[in-house]
Amino acid sequence: MKQLNRKNTGLEKLQPIKVVQFGEGNFLRAFVDYAFHKLNKEVDFNAGIAVVQPLKDGMVSMINDQDGLYTLFMNGIKKGEKIQDIELITNIVKAINPYTEFADYLALAKEEELQFIVSNTTEAGIEFIESDTPDMQPPVSFPAKLTVLLYERFKHFNGDPSKAVTIIPCELIDYNSETLKKYILQYCDTWKLEEAFKNWVSDACTYHSTLVDRIVPGYPRAEIEEYNNKLDYQDNLIVAAEPFFLWAIEGGDDLKAKLPFHKTDLNVKIVDDIRPFKMIKVRILNGAHTAMVPFSLLYGNKLVMETVDGDFTGKFVNSVIGEISETLDMDKNEITAYSEEVMDRFKNPFIKHALADIALNSISKFKVRVLPSLLGYYNANKKLPVNLTFSLASLIQFYKGTWNNEALPVKDSPEIVEAFKNAWELGSADLVVAKILANTEFWGEDLTKINGLSEALVLALNEIEENGIEKGFANFSKQY
Repeated sequence: MKQLNRKNTGLEKLQPIKVVQFGEGNFLRAFVDYAFHKLNKEVDFNAGIAVVQPLKDGMVSMINDQDGLYTLFMNGIKKGEKIQDIELITNIVKAINPYTEFADYLALAKEEELQFIVSNTTEAGIEFIESDTPDMQPPVSFPAKLTVLLYERFKHFNGDPSKAVTIIPCELIDYNSETLKKYILQYCDTWKLEEAFKNWVSDACTYHSTLVDRIVPGYPRAEIEEYNNKLDYQDNLIVAAEPFFLWAIEGGDDLKAKLPFHKTDLNVKIVDDIRPFKMIKVRILNGAHTAMVPFSLLYGNKLVMETVDGDFTGKFVNSVIGEISETLDMDKNEITAYSEEVMDRFKNPFIKHALADIALNSISKFKVRVLPSLLGYYNANKKLPVNLTFSLASLIQFYKGTWNNEALPVKDSPEIVEAFKNAWELGSADLVVAKILANTEFWGEDLTKINGLSEALVLALNEIEENGIEKGFANFSKQY
């Protein structure tokens, strides 16, 4: 088959760069890039995207090999029927690794039609690193990289307010745009950048917090032949996603005018307050995802669908969602409906969502997605939630790195992996738990102060080590 590129597809005319996107992974390509592709297709929005790789290692070379083109398969169930929509996404015009192409990265600041900055650098991505400096090529953190880019744009256009940008981060942290803006302004102060730039960043640029909701398993490795047989070209960047799509963005009429999603059939909601959307989605869908991963991997499962379809693991996930639901101060009928929809989405037969793929940065994910539910349940009921507590124990066990003499797919920062390695070298479960729970950098607080949590986790870990997940959970749950 012919290779997928612009020459072979007759798509050599490039759209002007209106969007700079930090992140090149499966989610952004199946969500944000798809959304702008729909705007281009249905509203003639004419927006090209320049993708920036936020880390040293990434996929930009693969993206450039295909001239930014890739195929999105949207697979699911509609009214009892299996559906599959196939879309060739065409709006990525270049992809840049700032670690090897820093001059090209800075050149993005000079793009005349640039209007939007979007990002998804995971929950760990929006951080302030004090050692970052403006002369690094590039700085380490995403906010520092963005500050450098914005400063270059400010200088190039002499502070023209009409050249300010609309910043729409998609990281799953509370108040993502406010946090990003805070760190940008902090870099302005730390680096002693001029007050005029700080004012331009603060007042001329706009910041919009978001909630994103779509399950994206990514590259369908296990079924790739089946997918390739539906194409007449060779695509190394196929992305599989569910049809469900929700993008809630905080903003008013100005943003609606800039982003006319209301003229498409996409479920994009530009609203005054995204908190209700965010709370239910992050706690239930993302929380259940994060809670199930170590538990189910240790049990021996590989996929989300396999997990929720299993008698034992499926019951556990349902119970996790039940405990989470108790902590939400929202309409119970709405919570029940959303929870049932989430379980149906998890069971989508088209989606082979590998648990190992969701395991990336599990500590920061657990802190944001699951820990608030665990603590909320404890505070409301004066007792620990059985399933959420056991999921935390499974997480600690998972970060040991091996299980039954086999390596586990632990994927996190070297500092976090090393911290767990050091903790597990202490030997006994009580020492491991004490070390991990006291690490405020992991959790934002000292969890040893939660009455009974340390003892419960020690019991759970000992049960897991001695009896495995299923029997260990049965023994643990009898005591809680």
